[in-house]
Amino acid sequence: MIQQQQVYPIGRIGKPHGVKGEMNFMFDDDVFDRTDADHIIIETEGILVPFFFEEYRFRNDNTALIKLEGIDTQDQAREFTNCIVYFERDQHETSNTPLSDMTWSQIVGFKIIDSQTSRCVGTIKSVDDSTINVLFEIEDDEQHRVLIPANEELIEAVDCQQQTISMSIPDGLLAL
Repeated sequence: MIQQQQVYPIGRIGKPHGVKGEMNFMFDDDVFDRTDADHIIIETEGILVPFFFEEYRFRNDNTALIKLEGIDTQDQAREFTNCIVYFERDQHETSNTPLSDMTWSQIVGFKIIDSQTSRCVGTIKSVDDSTINVLFEIEDDEQHRVLIPANEELIEAVDCQQQTISMSIPDGLLAL
């Protein structure tokens, strides 16, 4: 069974396209430029399920038309509308992948470690890259959320195998 920590979100299934099971796939990660993927993971009814491509073709920079094995009708394809699509972390990562070679989607779910105290600050729930100052949205064990700058000068180490990012967090930032 595929576990949530083994995958990261790359997009969402849109409406069916045509009557033969094709679907619109809106993606926000360029994983298809970095690896030859033969399958994707789709969350259906709370379970992560692998689906293999029969074919896919790009419509533009963030949408593809996909045809998955076993999905042959418009009604079958419609059942996947708005389902989240994931990609397996171990398909292309190694333990020494620099942060600059990763996408923001890949680090969602990583734990932030305060390098000064070696304490786990929380888990990255999302990355706000809507402005020039990129922020990690971190959630701690008590579901408190805090924003931490994703500044390269603060990031000391990234461990993809352990899914951790060690950061030098400025004094007082977590108290806000």
